[in-house]
Amino acid sequence: MSSSDKPSSIYDITVKDATGNDVSLGSYKDKVLLIVNVASQCGFTTTNYKELNELYEKYKDKGFEILAFPCNQFAGQEPGSNEEIQQTVCTRFKAEFPVFGKVNVNGADTAPVFKYLKSAKGGGIFGDFIKWNFSKFLVSKTGEVVERYAPTTNPSKIEVNFLPRYSLSVH
Repeated sequence: MSSSDKPSSIYDITVKDATGNDVSLGSYKDKVLLIVNVASQCGFTTTNYKELNELYEKYKDKGFEILAFPCNQFAGQEPGSNEEIQQTVCTRFKAEFPVFGKVNVNGADTAPVFKYLKSAKGGGIFGDFIKWNFSKFLVSKTGEVVERYAPTTNPSKIEVNFLPRYSLSVH
């Protein structure tokens, strides 16, 4: 797919993992996704990672996945290399969900996944750009971007919304 082609689905997008390998978002089809731009040195970091970990632990076996994308575009709060970021999120924040390679979420070099998310849930009070670390996008099992949450919305507040509405299985 050329960079000028707009993907018809989030599942058409390929991202880089922390070691530079390609990962097709198609591998997450039929799961509810929470896609988040993260940073290790933000005021929101500790609370977000704690609550993201709790959500992941509770729902990872029930059709839910968190996809975290480090970004250093906000006050330089994710300055490390991909390797350093992985070390931090795995040891300090105990993240078990996928943390991908560092991306840009705004500007000319915006990662395709964030271009897609913003085109699906832009405008309104958020504008067409990501305003800060820990902006969150909720994607239904069918790939529809159904909600966009501000950085100040804690993951625990999202739980009450996605569980009943987006067919997350609760066995």
